[in-house]
Amino acid sequence: MKTRLSGFEVLALGFMTFALFLGAGNIIFPPQVGQGAGIAFWPAALGFLVTGVGLPLLGIVAVAIVGGGLDRLTSPLPKVAAMLFGLGIYLSIGPLFALPRTGTVAFEMGMRPFIDSAPSTGLAIHSVLFFGLATLLALSPGRLVDVIGKWITPLLIFLLMVIAAATLLFPQGPLGPISESWVDAPFAQGFENGYLTMDTLASLVFGILIVSAIRERGIEDRRTLMRYTLMTGVIAATCLAAVYLPLAYMGATSHEVAAGADNGTLIPTYVQALFGPAGPVLLAVIITLACLTTAVGLLTSCGEYFHRLFPRLPYRVMVIVMGAFSALVANQGLDSLIRVSVPVLVALYPPAIALIALSMLRRQLADAPRVFSCTMGLTFAASLLDGLAASGIETLVKPASTLQAMLPLGETSFGWVLPAAAGLLLGLAISRRSGVSLDPALAD
Repeated sequence: MKTRLSGFEVLALGFMTFALFLGAGNIIFPPQVGQGAGIAFWPAALGFLVTGVGLPLLGIVAVAIVGGGLDRLTSPLPKVAAMLFGLGIYLSIGPLFALPRTGTVAFEMGMRPFIDSAPSTGLAIHSVLFFGLATLLALSPGRLVDVIGKWITPLLIFLLMVIAAATLLFPQGPLGPISESWVDAPFAQGFENGYLTMDTLASLVFGILIVSAIRERGIEDRRTLMRYTLMTGVIAATCLAAVYLPLAYMGATSHEVAAGADNGTLIPTYVQALFGPAGPVLLAVIITLACLTTAVGLLTSCGEYFHRLFPRLPYRVMVIVMGAFSALVANQGLDSLIRVSVPVLVALYPPAIALIALSMLRRQLADAPRVFSCTMGLTFAASLLDGLAASGIETLVKPASTLQAMLPLGETSFGWVLPAAAGLLLGLAISRRSGVSLDPALAD
Protein backbone atom coordinates (compact mmCIF):
# COMPACT_ATOMS: atom_id res chain seq x y z
CA MET A 1 0.00 0.00 0.00
CA LYS A 2 1.39 3.40 -1.02
CA THR A 3 1.17 6.43 1.23
CA ARG A 4 1.85 9.12 -1.35
CA LEU A 5 1.63 9.90 -5.04
CA SER A 6 4.19 11.73 -7.13
CA GLY A 7 3.45 15.25 -8.29
CA PHE A 8 3.22 13.97 -11.86
CA GLU A 9 0.61 11.36 -10.85
CA VAL A 10 -1.51 13.97 -9.05
CA LEU A 11 -1.25 16.32 -12.03
CA ALA A 12 -2.26 13.54 -14.44
CA LEU A 13 -5.27 12.70 -12.28
CA GLY A 14 -6.22 16.37 -12.11
CA PHE A 15 -5.95 16.71 -15.88
CA MET A 16 -8.03 13.55 -16.35
CA THR A 17 -10.72 15.00 -14.08
CA PHE A 18 -10.65 18.30 -15.96
CA ALA A 19 -10.97 16.53 -19.30
CA LEU A 20 -13.88 14.41 -18.09
CA PHE A 21 -15.78 17.55 -17.11
CA LEU A 22 -14.76 19.73 -20.04
CA GLY A 23 -17.35 18.81 -22.62
CA ALA A 24 -20.01 20.37 -24.75
CA GLY A 25 -21.82 22.48 -22.17
CA ASN A 26 -18.61 23.78 -20.63
CA ILE A 27 -17.68 25.43 -23.90
CA ILE A 28 -20.99 26.69 -25.30
CA PHE A 29 -22.66 28.09 -22.16
CA PRO A 30 -20.01 30.46 -20.67
CA PRO A 31 -20.11 32.68 -23.79
CA GLN A 32 -23.91 32.70 -23.59
CA VAL A 33 -23.64 33.90 -19.98
CA GLY A 34 -21.27 36.68 -21.00
CA GLN A 35 -23.44 37.64 -23.95
CA GLY A 36 -26.51 37.97 -21.74
CA ALA A 37 -24.73 39.72 -18.86
CA GLY A 38 -22.72 42.28 -20.83
CA ILE A 39 -21.61 44.99 -18.40
CA ALA A 40 -22.84 42.82 -15.49
CA PHE A 41 -20.12 40.33 -16.42
CA TRP A 42 -18.65 39.73 -12.96
CA PRO A 43 -21.77 38.91 -10.91
CA ALA A 44 -23.05 36.66 -13.71
CA ALA A 45 -19.66 34.95 -14.09
CA LEU A 46 -19.46 34.43 -10.33
CA GLY A 47 -22.89 32.77 -10.30
CA PHE A 48 -21.83 30.52 -13.15
CA LEU A 49 -18.59 29.59 -11.37
CA VAL A 50 -20.53 28.53 -8.26
CA THR A 51 -22.55 25.90 -10.12
CA GLY A 52 -19.97 25.21 -12.83
CA VAL A 53 -16.86 24.90 -10.64
CA GLY A 54 -17.57 25.06 -6.90
CA LEU A 55 -20.41 22.55 -6.69
CA PRO A 56 -18.72 19.91 -8.90
CA LEU A 57 -15.63 20.16 -6.67
CA LEU A 58 -17.80 19.61 -3.59
CA GLY A 59 -19.51 16.72 -5.36
CA ILE A 60 -16.18 14.96 -5.87
CA VAL A 61 -15.29 15.54 -2.21
CA ALA A 62 -18.69 14.18 -1.11
CA VAL A 63 -18.08 10.97 -3.07
CA ALA A 64 -14.70 10.58 -1.35
CA ILE A 65 -16.26 11.21 2.09
CA VAL A 66 -18.84 8.43 1.76
CA GLY A 67 -16.33 6.15 0.03
CA GLY A 68 -18.52 5.19 -2.91
CA GLY A 69 -20.54 6.35 -5.86
CA LEU A 70 -24.08 7.59 -6.23
CA ASP A 71 -25.49 4.41 -4.69
CA ARG A 72 -23.60 5.13 -1.48
CA LEU A 73 -24.49 8.81 -1.55
CA THR A 74 -28.21 8.08 -1.77
CA SER A 75 -28.22 5.10 0.63
CA PRO A 76 -30.00 7.07 3.42
CA LEU A 77 -32.98 7.65 1.11
CA PRO A 78 -35.82 5.13 0.66
CA LYS A 79 -34.80 2.57 -1.96
CA VAL A 80 -37.38 3.63 -4.53
CA ALA A 81 -36.52 7.33 -4.14
CA ALA A 82 -32.78 6.58 -4.38
CA MET A 83 -33.27 4.50 -7.52
CA LEU A 84 -35.47 7.12 -9.22
CA PHE A 85 -33.05 9.92 -8.35
CA GLY A 86 -30.13 7.87 -9.65
CA LEU A 87 -32.00 7.06 -12.85
CA GLY A 88 -32.82 10.73 -13.35
CA ILE A 89 -29.18 11.72 -13.03
CA TYR A 90 -27.73 8.94 -15.18
CA LEU A 91 -30.32 9.38 -17.91
CA SER A 92 -29.74 13.16 -17.92
CA ILE A 93 -25.96 13.01 -18.13
CA GLY A 94 -26.17 9.90 -20.26
CA PRO A 95 -28.22 8.91 -23.30
CA LEU A 96 -31.01 11.52 -23.02
CA PHE A 97 -29.16 14.86 -22.85
CA ALA A 98 -25.46 15.28 -22.06
CA LEU A 99 -24.11 12.34 -24.05
CA PRO A 100 -25.92 13.16 -27.33
CA ARG A 101 -25.01 16.81 -26.80
CA THR A 102 -21.30 15.99 -26.98
CA GLY A 103 -21.74 14.70 -30.51
CA THR A 104 -24.03 17.54 -31.58
CA VAL A 105 -21.71 20.26 -30.28
CA ALA A 106 -18.68 18.57 -31.84
CA PHE A 107 -20.50 18.77 -35.17
CA GLU A 108 -22.05 22.25 -34.85
CA MET A 109 -18.85 23.97 -33.69
CA GLY A 110 -16.17 21.67 -35.05
CA MET A 111 -17.41 20.35 -38.40
CA ARG A 112 -20.35 22.53 -39.48
CA PRO A 113 -18.17 25.54 -40.51
CA PHE A 114 -16.59 23.32 -43.19
CA ILE A 115 -19.89 22.00 -44.61
CA ASP A 116 -21.71 24.15 -47.17
CA SER A 117 -24.83 22.07 -47.71
CA ALA A 118 -26.99 19.22 -46.32
CA PRO A 119 -26.14 19.79 -42.65
CA SER A 120 -28.61 17.10 -41.56
CA THR A 121 -26.74 14.48 -43.60
CA GLY A 122 -23.43 15.73 -42.23
CA LEU A 123 -24.76 15.52 -38.66
CA ALA A 124 -25.96 11.95 -39.22
CA ILE A 125 -22.60 10.80 -40.60
CA HIS A 126 -20.68 12.66 -37.90
CA SER A 127 -22.86 11.17 -35.13
CA VAL A 128 -22.16 7.62 -36.30
CA LEU A 129 -18.40 8.21 -36.53
CA PHE A 130 -18.16 10.20 -33.28
CA PHE A 131 -20.12 7.79 -31.10
CA GLY A 132 -18.55 4.80 -32.80
CA LEU A 133 -15.09 6.02 -31.74
CA ALA A 134 -16.30 6.99 -28.25
CA THR A 135 -17.85 3.54 -27.81
CA LEU A 136 -14.63 1.79 -28.85
CA LEU A 137 -12.64 3.83 -26.31
CA ALA A 138 -15.21 3.22 -23.55
CA LEU A 139 -14.96 -0.53 -24.09
CA SER A 140 -11.38 -0.33 -22.75
CA PRO A 141 -11.76 1.95 -19.69
CA GLY A 142 -8.50 0.80 -18.12
CA ARG A 143 -6.47 3.12 -20.38
CA LEU A 144 -8.71 6.13 -19.69
CA VAL A 145 -6.33 7.88 -17.27
CA ASP A 146 -3.19 7.31 -19.35
CA VAL A 147 -4.66 8.41 -22.68
CA ILE A 148 -6.71 11.35 -21.40
CA GLY A 149 -4.62 12.57 -18.48
CA LYS A 150 -1.16 12.28 -20.05
CA TRP A 151 -1.75 13.11 -23.69
CA ILE A 152 -5.10 14.57 -24.70
CA THR A 153 -5.63 17.01 -21.83
CA PRO A 154 -2.25 18.80 -21.99
CA LEU A 155 -2.87 19.41 -25.70
CA LEU A 156 -6.41 20.58 -24.94
CA ILE A 157 -5.23 22.96 -22.22
CA PHE A 158 -2.56 24.44 -24.50
CA LEU A 159 -5.05 25.09 -27.31
CA LEU A 160 -7.59 26.59 -24.91
CA MET A 161 -4.88 28.85 -23.47
CA VAL A 162 -4.18 30.14 -26.97
CA ILE A 163 -7.84 31.12 -27.45
CA ALA A 164 -8.13 32.50 -23.90
CA ALA A 165 -5.03 34.67 -24.28
CA ALA A 166 -6.17 35.98 -27.66
CA THR A 167 -9.63 36.81 -26.27
CA LEU A 168 -8.22 38.72 -23.30
CA LEU A 169 -5.49 40.51 -25.28
CA PHE A 170 -7.53 41.28 -28.38
CA PRO A 171 -11.22 41.52 -27.42
CA GLN A 172 -13.45 42.13 -30.41
CA GLY A 173 -15.26 44.99 -28.70
CA PRO A 174 -16.12 46.52 -25.30
CA LEU A 175 -18.48 44.89 -22.80
CA GLY A 176 -21.92 44.89 -24.36
CA PRO A 177 -25.25 46.00 -22.88
CA ILE A 178 -26.96 43.74 -20.37
CA SER A 179 -29.94 41.78 -21.73
CA GLU A 180 -33.34 42.69 -20.34
CA SER A 181 -33.86 39.29 -18.72
CA TRP A 182 -30.54 39.62 -16.85
CA VAL A 183 -31.02 43.11 -15.41
CA ASP A 184 -32.70 42.20 -12.12
CA ALA A 185 -30.54 39.25 -11.03
CA PRO A 186 -27.38 38.61 -13.09
CA PHE A 187 -25.88 36.40 -10.35
CA ALA A 188 -28.99 34.20 -10.22
CA GLN A 189 -29.08 33.99 -14.02
CA GLY A 190 -25.44 32.92 -14.11
CA PHE A 191 -26.08 30.43 -11.29
CA GLU A 192 -28.97 28.81 -13.16
CA ASN A 193 -27.10 28.77 -16.47
CA GLY A 194 -24.43 26.75 -14.68
CA TYR A 195 -27.02 23.98 -14.37
CA LEU A 196 -26.79 23.46 -18.12
CA THR A 197 -23.18 22.25 -17.88
CA MET A 198 -24.55 19.31 -15.82
CA ASP A 199 -21.21 19.19 -14.02
CA THR A 200 -22.67 18.96 -10.52
CA LEU A 201 -24.69 15.93 -11.61
CA ALA A 202 -21.65 14.55 -13.41
CA SER A 203 -19.50 14.95 -10.28
CA LEU A 204 -21.72 12.44 -8.48
CA VAL A 205 -20.91 10.00 -11.29
CA PHE A 206 -17.31 10.87 -12.17
CA GLY A 207 -16.34 11.10 -8.50
CA ILE A 208 -16.10 7.34 -8.13
CA LEU A 209 -13.91 7.14 -11.26
CA ILE A 210 -11.50 9.59 -9.66
CA VAL A 211 -11.50 7.85 -6.28
CA SER A 212 -11.00 4.48 -8.00
CA ALA A 213 -8.12 5.85 -10.07
CA ILE A 214 -6.39 7.01 -6.88
CA ARG A 215 -6.99 3.64 -5.22
CA GLU A 216 -5.55 1.85 -8.24
CA ARG A 217 -2.30 3.66 -7.51
CA GLY A 218 -2.10 2.01 -4.09
CA ILE A 219 -3.73 4.65 -1.87
CA GLU A 220 -6.11 3.00 0.62
CA ASP A 221 -5.95 5.12 3.78
CA ARG A 222 -9.18 7.16 4.01
CA ARG A 223 -7.56 10.45 5.00
CA THR A 224 -4.85 10.14 2.36
CA LEU A 225 -7.47 9.25 -0.23
CA MET A 226 -9.49 12.32 0.78
CA ARG A 227 -6.43 14.55 0.50
CA TYR A 228 -5.52 13.38 -2.99
CA THR A 229 -9.15 13.54 -4.13
CA LEU A 230 -9.31 17.15 -2.98
CA MET A 231 -6.00 17.98 -4.69
CA THR A 232 -7.20 16.35 -7.91
CA GLY A 233 -10.49 18.25 -7.72
CA VAL A 234 -8.78 21.58 -7.07
CA ILE A 235 -6.55 21.12 -10.14
CA ALA A 236 -9.58 20.35 -12.29
CA ALA A 237 -11.61 23.23 -10.80
CA THR A 238 -8.78 25.70 -11.40
CA CYS A 239 -8.49 24.61 -15.02
CA LEU A 240 -12.26 24.89 -15.51
CA ALA A 241 -12.35 28.41 -14.04
CA ALA A 242 -9.43 29.39 -16.29
CA VAL A 243 -11.50 28.25 -19.28
CA TYR A 244 -14.87 29.67 -18.21
CA LEU A 245 -13.81 33.25 -17.50
CA PRO A 246 -12.20 33.96 -20.89
CA LEU A 247 -15.08 32.23 -22.68
CA ALA A 248 -17.61 34.31 -20.74
CA TYR A 249 -15.58 37.43 -21.54
CA MET A 250 -15.69 36.38 -25.18
CA GLY A 251 -19.47 36.41 -25.03
CA ALA A 252 -19.57 39.74 -23.19
CA THR A 253 -17.47 41.41 -25.92
CA SER A 254 -19.15 39.69 -28.88
CA HIS A 255 -21.97 42.13 -29.65
CA GLU A 256 -20.05 43.76 -32.51
CA VAL A 257 -18.85 40.60 -34.30
CA ALA A 258 -21.51 38.04 -33.30
CA ALA A 259 -24.65 39.99 -32.46
CA GLY A 260 -27.62 37.67 -31.94
CA ALA A 261 -25.51 34.52 -32.38
CA ASP A 262 -27.14 31.38 -30.99
CA ASN A 263 -25.77 28.45 -28.98
CA GLY A 264 -23.64 26.93 -31.71
CA THR A 265 -22.45 29.94 -33.70
CA LEU A 266 -21.13 32.50 -31.18
CA ILE A 267 -17.72 30.91 -30.57
CA PRO A 268 -16.98 29.97 -34.21
CA THR A 269 -17.85 33.50 -35.33
CA TYR A 270 -15.70 35.10 -32.63
CA VAL A 271 -12.74 32.75 -33.13
CA GLN A 272 -12.76 33.40 -36.87
CA ALA A 273 -12.67 37.13 -36.15
CA LEU A 274 -9.64 36.54 -33.90
CA PHE A 275 -7.61 34.11 -36.00
CA GLY A 276 -8.98 34.43 -39.52
CA PRO A 277 -9.18 31.22 -41.60
CA ALA A 278 -7.09 29.30 -39.04
CA GLY A 279 -9.72 29.92 -36.35
CA PRO A 280 -12.25 27.26 -37.40
CA VAL A 281 -9.48 24.63 -37.69
CA LEU A 282 -8.17 25.40 -34.19
CA LEU A 283 -11.70 25.33 -32.80
CA ALA A 284 -12.51 22.04 -34.53
CA VAL A 285 -9.55 20.34 -32.82
CA ILE A 286 -10.46 21.75 -29.38
CA ILE A 287 -14.16 20.92 -29.60
CA THR A 288 -13.59 17.41 -30.92
CA LEU A 289 -11.06 16.56 -28.19
CA ALA A 290 -13.17 18.07 -25.40
CA CYS A 291 -16.40 16.42 -26.47
CA LEU A 292 -14.80 13.05 -27.20
CA THR A 293 -13.14 12.75 -23.78
CA THR A 294 -16.39 13.65 -22.04
CA ALA A 295 -18.36 11.20 -24.18
CA VAL A 296 -15.97 8.39 -23.26
CA GLY A 297 -16.23 9.22 -19.55
CA LEU A 298 -20.04 9.35 -19.68
CA LEU A 299 -20.30 6.09 -21.60
CA THR A 300 -17.99 4.39 -19.11
CA SER A 301 -19.80 5.67 -16.01
CA CYS A 302 -23.31 5.11 -17.33
CA GLY A 303 -22.39 1.68 -18.68
CA GLU A 304 -21.13 0.59 -15.27
CA TYR A 305 -24.22 2.01 -13.53
CA PHE A 306 -26.77 0.33 -15.79
CA HIS A 307 -24.79 -2.93 -15.66
CA ARG A 308 -25.11 -2.85 -11.85
CA LEU A 309 -28.81 -2.04 -12.18
CA PHE A 310 -29.38 -4.82 -14.74
CA PRO A 311 -26.55 -7.32 -14.03
CA ARG A 312 -27.72 -9.79 -16.67
CA LEU A 313 -26.77 -7.31 -19.38
CA PRO A 314 -22.96 -7.11 -19.82
CA TYR A 315 -21.14 -3.81 -19.55
CA ARG A 316 -20.08 -4.00 -23.20
CA VAL A 317 -23.69 -4.39 -24.34
CA MET A 318 -24.75 -1.39 -22.25
CA VAL A 319 -22.02 0.80 -23.72
CA ILE A 320 -22.83 -0.21 -27.30
CA VAL A 321 -26.59 0.35 -26.83
CA MET A 322 -26.06 3.77 -25.23
CA GLY A 323 -23.60 4.80 -27.92
CA ALA A 324 -26.05 3.86 -30.68
CA PHE A 325 -29.00 5.53 -28.91
CA SER A 326 -27.00 8.71 -28.33
CA ALA A 327 -26.12 8.87 -32.02
CA LEU A 328 -29.84 8.80 -32.83
CA VAL A 329 -30.77 11.45 -30.25
CA ALA A 330 -27.90 13.71 -31.37
CA ASN A 331 -29.63 14.11 -34.73
CA GLN A 332 -32.40 16.16 -33.08
CA GLY A 333 -30.01 19.13 -33.12
CA LEU A 334 -28.37 21.27 -30.45
CA ASP A 335 -31.16 23.78 -29.85
CA SER A 336 -33.75 21.03 -29.41
CA LEU A 337 -31.57 19.15 -26.92
CA ILE A 338 -30.98 22.29 -24.85
CA ARG A 339 -34.66 23.25 -24.88
CA VAL A 340 -35.83 19.83 -23.69
CA SER A 341 -33.11 19.49 -21.04
CA VAL A 342 -33.70 22.81 -19.25
CA PRO A 343 -36.84 21.88 -17.21
CA VAL A 344 -35.37 18.52 -16.23
CA LEU A 345 -32.12 20.08 -15.02
CA VAL A 346 -33.90 22.87 -13.17
CA ALA A 347 -35.85 20.20 -11.26
CA LEU A 348 -32.88 17.87 -10.62
CA TYR A 349 -30.15 20.32 -9.65
CA PRO A 350 -31.43 21.61 -6.26
CA PRO A 351 -31.91 18.06 -4.84
CA ALA A 352 -28.41 17.23 -6.11
CA ILE A 353 -27.03 20.30 -4.31
CA ALA A 354 -28.86 19.23 -1.14
CA LEU A 355 -27.47 15.70 -1.49
CA ILE A 356 -23.90 16.99 -1.75
CA ALA A 357 -24.30 19.25 1.29
CA LEU A 358 -25.87 16.49 3.39
CA SER A 359 -23.23 13.95 2.34
CA MET A 360 -20.46 16.27 3.50
CA LEU A 361 -22.19 16.49 6.90
CA ARG A 362 -23.17 12.84 7.03
CA ARG A 363 -20.68 11.78 9.68
CA GLN A 364 -22.17 14.36 12.03
CA LEU A 365 -25.80 13.41 11.36
CA ALA A 366 -27.81 11.17 13.60
CA ASP A 367 -30.67 9.40 11.82
CA ALA A 368 -29.41 10.29 8.35
CA PRO A 369 -32.38 8.64 6.58
CA ARG A 370 -34.89 11.05 8.13
CA VAL A 371 -32.68 14.11 7.59
CA PHE A 372 -31.97 13.19 3.96
CA SER A 373 -35.60 12.33 3.20
CA CYS A 374 -37.05 15.51 4.72
CA THR A 375 -34.47 17.82 3.16
CA MET A 376 -34.41 16.34 -0.32
CA GLY A 377 -38.17 15.78 -0.37
CA LEU A 378 -39.01 19.43 0.29
CA THR A 379 -36.19 20.60 -1.98
CA PHE A 380 -37.49 18.53 -4.87
CA ALA A 381 -41.08 19.69 -4.29
CA ALA A 382 -39.93 23.30 -4.71
CA SER A 383 -37.55 22.65 -7.61
CA LEU A 384 -40.25 20.69 -9.43
CA LEU A 385 -42.25 23.91 -9.61
CA ASP A 386 -39.25 25.60 -11.25
CA GLY A 387 -38.99 22.74 -13.73
CA LEU A 388 -42.68 22.86 -14.63
CA ALA A 389 -42.51 26.65 -14.99
CA ALA A 390 -39.61 26.22 -17.44
CA SER A 391 -41.26 23.38 -19.38
CA GLY A 392 -42.96 25.54 -22.00
CA ILE A 393 -46.16 23.48 -21.66
CA GLU A 394 -48.91 26.07 -21.40
CA THR A 395 -51.19 24.08 -19.11
CA LEU A 396 -48.33 23.64 -16.62
CA VAL A 397 -46.44 26.92 -16.85
CA LYS A 398 -49.10 29.24 -15.44
CA PRO A 399 -50.08 27.30 -12.28
CA ALA A 400 -46.45 26.38 -11.59
CA SER A 401 -45.33 29.99 -12.02
CA THR A 402 -48.09 31.18 -9.67
CA LEU A 403 -47.01 28.75 -6.95
CA GLN A 404 -43.35 29.52 -7.65
CA ALA A 405 -43.95 33.23 -7.05
CA MET A 406 -45.41 32.46 -3.61
CA LEU A 407 -42.08 31.06 -2.42
CA PRO A 408 -39.48 33.46 -0.98
CA LEU A 409 -36.79 34.02 -3.65
CA GLY A 410 -39.00 32.13 -6.10
CA GLU A 411 -38.69 34.77 -8.81
CA THR A 412 -34.88 34.52 -8.75
CA SER A 413 -34.75 30.71 -9.15
CA PHE A 414 -33.80 30.22 -5.49
CA GLY A 415 -37.29 29.29 -4.31
CA TRP A 416 -35.98 25.89 -3.23
CA VAL A 417 -33.54 27.29 -0.64
CA LEU A 418 -35.98 27.91 2.22
CA PRO A 419 -37.86 24.61 1.69
CA ALA A 420 -34.47 22.87 1.79
CA ALA A 421 -33.60 24.63 5.05
CA ALA A 422 -37.03 23.80 6.46
CA GLY A 423 -36.57 20.15 5.51
CA LEU A 424 -33.17 20.07 7.19
CA LEU A 425 -34.55 21.56 10.41
CA LEU A 426 -37.51 19.17 10.34
CA GLY A 427 -35.24 16.18 9.82
CA LEU A 428 -32.91 17.28 12.62
CA ALA A 429 -35.88 17.78 14.96
CA ILE A 430 -37.22 14.31 14.23
CA SER A 431 -33.71 12.92 14.59
CA ARG A 432 -33.27 14.54 18.00
CA ARG A 433 -36.55 13.08 19.23
CA SER A 434 -35.75 9.60 17.89
CA GLY A 435 -32.36 9.43 19.64
CA VAL A 436 -30.79 7.42 16.79
CA SER A 437 -26.98 7.13 16.84
CA LEU A 438 -24.65 8.33 14.08
CA ASP A 439 -24.86 6.60 10.72
CA PRO A 440 -23.11 3.24 11.32
CA ALA A 441 -22.25 2.86 7.63
CA LEU A 442 -19.76 5.71 7.94
CA ALA A 443 -18.25 4.87 11.29
CA ASP A 444 -14.47 4.76 11.37
